[in-house]
Amino acid sequence: MDETEFWEIIDASREDAEGDPEEQADLLVERLTRLDPDSVLDYARHFEARYNRAYLWDLWGAAAVLFDGAGDEAFDSFRCWLIGQGREVYEGAVHDPDALAELLDDFDAEIDGDGEEIGFAADEAYERLTGAETPDLGIPMPGGEPLGTPFDLSDDDVLAARFPRLWERFGAG
Repeated sequence: MDETEFWEIIDASREDAEGDPEEQADLLVERLTRLDPDSVLDYARHFEARYNRAYLWDLWGAAAVLFDGAGDEAFDSFRCWLIGQGREVYEGAVHDPDALAELLDDFDAEIDGDGEEIGFAADEAYERLTGAETPDLGIPMPGGEPLGTPFDLSDDDVLAARFPRLWERFGAG
């Protein structure tokens, strides 16, 4: 599976789920179980590489604006959800997290942003196909701290200054 095929699967599942992350996760599992186990592992490698690439302080800050705060688990789930939004939104956000203000049509913190199940879709599909757990993908995990310059994720003034467009559209106050 190449990168284009990976994003085609993501896009088709998101469109068919009409943006519902839980439905998208179910559709991803359904689509992935139509593939052979090696293709599912290829998909999982693509997903994991993008998940790790999004381990950035600025993306965490963007998530903090969208959720009015974001701990470790919320940020992990947000990164899965971000991948589920497709290549354009993902790449735009990784390049410039403040661009999420324009890239997201709308955002409901109760529904959107929680992509934990999207992150487990390949594991579930692989287990259904083989009866075994997903093997080690050979992709190193990122270090302890996200890339970039650390800042206080709970300081509204800092968030408003770093993400002015996102703050204006989705920020508290």
